[in-house]
Amino acid sequence: MRHVIALDVGGTGMKAALAGPEGEVLHRARRATARAQGPEAVVAGILDFAAELFAYGAEQFGTPARAAGVAVPGIVDETLGVAAYAANLGWRDVPLRDLLTERLGVPVALGHDVRTGGLAEGRVGAGLGADRFLFVALGTGIAGAIGVDGRVEAGAHGFAGEIGHVVVRPGGAPCPCGQRGCLERFASAAAVSEAWAAASGTPGADAADCAKAVESGDPGASRVWQEAVDALADGLVTALTLLDPRVLIVGGGLAEAGETLFTPLREAIRSRITFQKEPSVVPAALGDAAGCLGAGLLAWDLLDRTDRTEVTP
Repeated sequence: MRHVIALDVGGTGMKAALAGPEGEVLHRARRATARAQGPEAVVAGILDFAAELFAYGAEQFGTPARAAGVAVPGIVDETLGVAAYAANLGWRDVPLRDLLTERLGVPVALGHDVRTGGLAEGRVGAGLGADRFLFVALGTGIAGAIGVDGRVEAGAHGFAGEIGHVVVRPGGAPCPCGQRGCLERFASAAAVSEAWAAASGTPGADAADCAKAVESGDPGASRVWQEAVDALADGLVTALTLLDPRVLIVGGGLAEAGETLFTPLREAIRSRITFQKEPSVVPAALGDAAGCLGAGLLAWDLLDRTDRTEVTP
């Protein structure tokens, strides 16, 4: 069967799959990223892992992978295929696409991890069938993916979707990006964890603990949570005004709180919009598989429609 390699590189681990023509997962694998050994070791690990997947596919399915898709964190130049910068992996200007193409001998697509996950959510996940969507991941930081007609917009310089750095509280808390009052300083899972640890007097308390306390009726937790929801709604309404998406998909660790997040968030967005059309606000559907599935979609997008649909017996 024809297939592609899909690889999602994270700060601590890599998730991989061999994906068939209809996106079906034929094989899954995981491996540590080995960042403690330095950036060169990380790159070598990616190349070795991809080569092993390539060999496995050729042996198991009688034909090698036709292409590969790789999602990586940080700043990514998707046009040049360069992993420009990733603080948690310690690399700068890594020509990852060329390195993988040389190692595997097949076309390779390189994508930003959040945009790649958003691509999967838009095409085969919570945004299935939507012509315009905005995917927002609420994790340690906040990042987004702008979906238009089945593709995700990277922007002129690879920065499209960085909603976490929209200023929602001018003059507020400093952000590592150099601004003050950025959205992710108030509404990310890390920000909620920090605020709840301080409010509760419990070092180590996190956003999940805050959500549980909200559900139990704790007024202090409710205050912390609502402040985060209000900041998030402010940032999202700015995005809705600019982008007019049909569906707003929210994922990441904070979204795991379910309706504890989504009910007040929908209400906060609704109270802020005036002329804007209210989008469907839905939880992400693919979980931590989104990046890998999206990487597979990137790979198939390198191949023409005939190659994608034909299956070798």
